[in-house]
Amino acid sequence: MKDFKYYAPTEVVFGEQSEEQVARLVKKYGGTKVLVHYGGKSAERSGLLGKICGLLTEGGIPFVSLGGVVPNPRLSLAKQGIELCRKEGVDFILAIGGGSVIDSAKCIAYGVCMEGDVWDLYLGNATPTAMLPVGCVVTIPAAGSEMSEASVITNEDGDVKLGYSNNLSRPKFAIMNPRRTFTLPPYQTAAGVTDMMMHTMERYFTKDDDMDFTTDVAEAMLRSIKTAVFAVLRNPEDYRYRAQIMWGGSLMHNGLTGCGVTDDWATHQLEHELSGMFDVTHGAGLAAIWPSWARYVMNENLPRFVRFAVNVMDVPNDFTDPEGTALRGIEAMERFYHAIGMPTTIRELIGRDVTDDEIREMARKCSRDYTATCGALRVLHADDMEAIYRMAR
Repeated sequence: MKDFKYYAPTEVVFGEQSEEQVARLVKKYGGTKVLVHYGGKSAERSGLLGKICGLLTEGGIPFVSLGGVVPNPRLSLAKQGIELCRKEGVDFILAIGGGSVIDSAKCIAYGVCMEGDVWDLYLGNATPTAMLPVGCVVTIPAAGSEMSEASVITNEDGDVKLGYSNNLSRPKFAIMNPRRTFTLPPYQTAAGVTDMMMHTMERYFTKDDDMDFTTDVAEAMLRSIKTAVFAVLRNPEDYRYRAQIMWGGSLMHNGLTGCGVTDDWATHQLEHELSGMFDVTHGAGLAAIWPSWARYVMNENLPRFVRFAVNVMDVPNDFTDPEGTALRGIEAMERFYHAIGMPTTIRELIGRDVTDDEIREMARKCSRDYTATCGALRVLHADDMEAIYRMAR
């Protein structure tokens, strides 16, 4: 068992009337002038953006707005936000949307408080000492950024997608109303569930087998989310199961399922290169990569993959053939992905065969020009990364 610290300072306000508290929460955490940061026209069409802005006005809180965040949020927009905040004297960032908007808000919040290029944080060349406080109104449960220390940004110059983690960036509050997720398209719902499940699976597949409580919690979350996603795909306005998914997205990435174990994160890092190169939906990219990663590394801790197969995927345990049981668990996960509309290969993901040159380029970027590794269950070098991409093609 690994020694650990569990830190989850975000105040969560969950329920059908939760948005009503936005002005009070902004004031509570020191906001006197706000950047309202959001994505596309859906925030406007739904009426949520107008409602939040109206509540800020009623609360006597001035604000400026910056929309245009896209999936795989862009560094260029974050830099626009940094300049806008400095010009307008903004001291609080309010993100309205999903993980991409929250991650972009975190990048802006870092950049306002540092000298130099905010991209240096993501390159590992700088460390922040302060950032503006961030709050969020969550509309897309998936990334868990509303309670996590992580943010991921794409630099269009070179199509490089990198993540940075620091406890400074944990949002001060997260407002979550499951009704705001009723209109999410099925594909986006499924991709979001895939992402949140992977946040726990990246922690679950570890060599640390002696933190039973953490493992039990992770398995229970994974089983519950599997049930919930089928329920909402059948009935998009099922409040009960939309609520399970929304709360699951937060708990699966706030550190709870990593207490006492060593995280892996190789699937995420491999997928970042798919997103960077092909601009695909992050959750779908994870589904395309994970089965190949799992087959490549499963013998590093075969009992853990057997446990996943039996306890999460309901595969009968053939005690005479643990490798067969583990493989059937991976196959069951592939069937689950297909059942909710997710791909399990790169070809399914991008609609064509990935080329050898593209595979080599992704491995080069993932390994930082052959200087870095990823993963912990099995440490992956550039040749391992290339092999997994080839298996997944």
